[in-house]
Amino acid sequence: MTQITAAQARTIIEVAMKTGADKGFKPLSVVILDAGGHVKAFERADGAAPGRYGIAHGKAYGAVMLGMPGSAQMARAEAQPYFMAAVNGVYGGQVVPVPGGVLVKADGVVIGAVGVTGDTSDNDVVAALAGLEAAGLTGEA
Repeated sequence: MTQITAAQARTIIEVAMKTGADKGFKPLSVVILDAGGHVKAFERADGAAPGRYGIAHGKAYGAVMLGMPGSAQMARAEAQPYFMAAVNGVYGGQVVPVPGGVLVKADGVVIGAVGVTGDTSDNDVVAALAGLEAAGLTGEA
């Protein structure tokens, strides 16, 4: 597999949103990016703040561009804030280095990322991983 398909992207979003609703999470927003950081699919739940697109995108964008999940980015930002500030400068401020940006690989190669936002970062990860599992993919959170 060399990419996240459109069908898989729809499944990831559908299951992530359903997981959030079933678990009583706040309204979620979910974005799927391809390996080049381009939007494959996006959905914002009813009641989610309109600014959530930028946060979901930033979580996924950082994961795919840096090849590391949001949790690793956050750890790096805490250990070396100047590094993440420089990275954000390089990428025009588009990186949101927190959990909820889930890296997707196939055979060790990055094929995309999922960004979820709306609830706590830990709950965002739960929803993202549920969506990936339903789509037959594995995420690195």
